[in-house]
Amino acid sequence: MRTVLVLLLAVAPLSAQQWPQFRGAATAGVAATAVPTTWNLAANTGVVWKTPIAGLGHSSPIVWDDRVFVTTATSAAPNPQLDIRHSGISMAADDGRQTWTVVALDRATGKVVWEQAAFEGVPRVKRHLKASHASATPATDGQYVVALFGSEGLYCYDFAGRLLWKQDLGVMNTGLVGDEGVQWGPASSPIIHGPLVIVQNDRQRESFLAAYELKSGEQVWKVERDEFPSWATPLVTTVNGRSELVVNASKFIRAYDPMTGRELWRLPDAETQVKVASPVAGPGMVIVTGGYPRGSHPIYAIRPQQQGAIDATGTAGFSWRLDRGSPYVPTPLVYGTEIYVLADNGVLAAYDVATGARLYQQRLDETPLGFSASPIGAGGYVYLASEDGDVFVVKAGRTFELVARNDMNEALMATPAVAGGMLIIRGRSHLFAIG
Repeated sequence: MRTVLVLLLAVAPLSAQQWPQFRGAATAGVAATAVPTTWNLAANTGVVWKTPIAGLGHSSPIVWDDRVFVTTATSAAPNPQLDIRHSGISMAADDGRQTWTVVALDRATGKVVWEQAAFEGVPRVKRHLKASHASATPATDGQYVVALFGSEGLYCYDFAGRLLWKQDLGVMNTGLVGDEGVQWGPASSPIIHGPLVIVQNDRQRESFLAAYELKSGEQVWKVERDEFPSWATPLVTTVNGRSELVVNASKFIRAYDPMTGRELWRLPDAETQVKVASPVAGPGMVIVTGGYPRGSHPIYAIRPQQQGAIDATGTAGFSWRLDRGSPYVPTPLVYGTEIYVLADNGVLAAYDVATGARLYQQRLDETPLGFSASPIGAGGYVYLASEDGDVFVVKAGRTFELVARNDMNEALMATPAVAGGMLIIRGRSHLFAIG
């Protein structure tokens, strides 16, 4: 059976085998192929492979053809602190040496093909008790693999694991606004757009957005930003031939020309702190969420192709807008005619993506759960990975229908990937392939 599965994967269309960055192609979180809805880890049913990953990392796996890439940070001290239930401002006490590593695996077997230590040393910033020193998801275009390790730098490898270039982006001190001593560690992931790799570096001081040549690492443009720390990953969306780089942050939501860094439009967001959720593209709109306190901030469906300042109190700049209901950590999912918004306490809401009308709001389980991973869509189902170690599967559509709950037996902080008929899930200690 395993041999047959591997052969089937080998002939899968190439377009279905790529999940190149955080939330896949175009950061949409939507897969081209279906994957199983049920499996049993204890009985080894539906599990193609299970590979241990050393260290601690919340970055998501990415996939290109027969390769899976993931990053991790390994502490010289055993048992690094991790408290997935911690909601305060405390930092982990792991000030010793760390090794930041890029790992490449074979997609069919899960065997490690190569691993490269990008940096070794004492972290330049601390991390939140719930976070990791490797929280940014890598990105690839099928030739280059780019990994962002925060204050330890931006690194580019070829598919054989050879280091091509690196960039020091300075100290990425992200944490409590107004107190530079409370450091939580960065998480914004790099994205690849054509010949460029783009990085959002919003921190306590001297925030910036920058693009580097993917082939050489040379800086192409850099834009200084008066911003609070942000953990969101940028989005590039194209409407009527115009591409916009949309960036979610605390003071403003902005769009830039991705090739030049020129600002196109901005929306004030009342200096909302702790922006984690990434912008998502909808039909003729960009949907932006997030901010602290949880659930008390708007969901904006912004019309792209605007110029200058957008009036936050008006209606002209929006397809629709909801005053409340914004998620705190997970990025929403636009799938079909719905947008799915997952709160970090396990409440899932679905809205009509065209109008913003709420279709349902349902708790996934009677017991409050924790969610940091973002929902993804595949084969007509929505997959939601919980911090408690369960992957919930909900049927996509206008009414709530829980199809399955699959126990992975370890904490799940990273957003899963889908490629070649496989659901690839990163747990606290392992990488799993479900197929």
